[in-house]
Amino acid sequence: MALRAVARVNLAAIERNVVRLRSGLAGGAELCAVVKANASGHGAVATARAAIAGGATRLAVATVDEAAELRVAGISEPVLVMGAISSEELPVALDAGAEVVAWSERFVADLVAARPATAPVKVHVKLDTGMGRLGTRSVRDALVVAERVSACAPVVELSGAMTHLATADGDPEFLAVQLAAFAPFAAELRRRAPGPILVHAANSAATLREPASHFDLVRCGIALYGCDPMNQDPDSAGLEPALELSSYVAAVKPARPGESAGYGRRFVAERETWIGTLPIGYADGVRRALSNNCDVLIEARRYPLVGTVSMDNVTVDLGPEPSVAEGAEAFLIGRSGVQRQTVEDLANRIDTVAHEILCGISARVPRRYHRDGAPTG
Repeated sequence: MALRAVARVNLAAIERNVVRLRSGLAGGAELCAVVKANASGHGAVATARAAIAGGATRLAVATVDEAAELRVAGISEPVLVMGAISSEELPVALDAGAEVVAWSERFVADLVAARPATAPVKVHVKLDTGMGRLGTRSVRDALVVAERVSACAPVVELSGAMTHLATADGDPEFLAVQLAAFAPFAAELRRRAPGPILVHAANSAATLREPASHFDLVRCGIALYGCDPMNQDPDSAGLEPALELSSYVAAVKPARPGESAGYGRRFVAERETWIGTLPIGYADGVRRALSNNCDVLIEARRYPLVGTVSMDNVTVDLGPEPSVAEGAEAFLIGRSGVQRQTVEDLANRIDTVAHEILCGISARVPRRYHRDGAPTG
């Protein structure tokens, strides 16, 4: 039975991507699977389990609620909340047993004040080496924060040193600048720490491009899902796209010259043709910027998306002698026969990144999980 819209996720592909990424790690580094934003639209819990099955030893998220979701699902691996945490949100992080990121003494004080007398809260100190967002730019201040954490043991525990790379996908010179700033800090923190710490900096792009960034742990997100961090071709990185997004042809009707399709009449037929309507739109994640700027794959052929992408429907020019019947499956992302359209293809059409395309696939699109075609429970 055809579904109005569906995102099918191949968990076996995610596992293989983790294996592929781990195979290139330097010096025995571990892999942390970043499953924030509902695993970029793939489903955080299912993706986390697949990544762990592939060899990921840790997970990372952006928010405390994301950490809590993993714990409710019974996932016990270490979870790092990488984003900012307010004092109001701290109890959620602590109840989830999450590891947290600190760059100020005030936050450490909040942790100490909030923590019940159970296991210590593991803290990773963040140095801002060039991303310019979270973290302190001052090595001195970062070391002071680390000393404050150590002084407050056993309520809190110094567990890591981290930074965030800004240009690993496109500017190797600035990547080198960031690593040169981070490595001495990490070495000094390791020397001062009362116990072992994890040093980590690499995102997906750095994991694939720069072994010097691997340290003890890499944090991979977009590559888990089989997307090229450089926003080009996943095949070039040996990655398998895990998600396909499809709809179906709900209606087929003729269009004579001068007749239009969609809001604003942004498509007006110049010749006799046939228009197919797919019941999927921007409320499902098909970006409005793809209006007159996208292909749809139907029965192993490419057809242009024409007219304005609306909330619930898009229209496709099937040509003057269509062979497509109502009910035919139609792919926005994925394969149909020899034809393929990747997340990167869509992203590059509208000058964005694969992350944004994937995160835009909305909650009203059901996710269907499988392993190389075999449905999962």
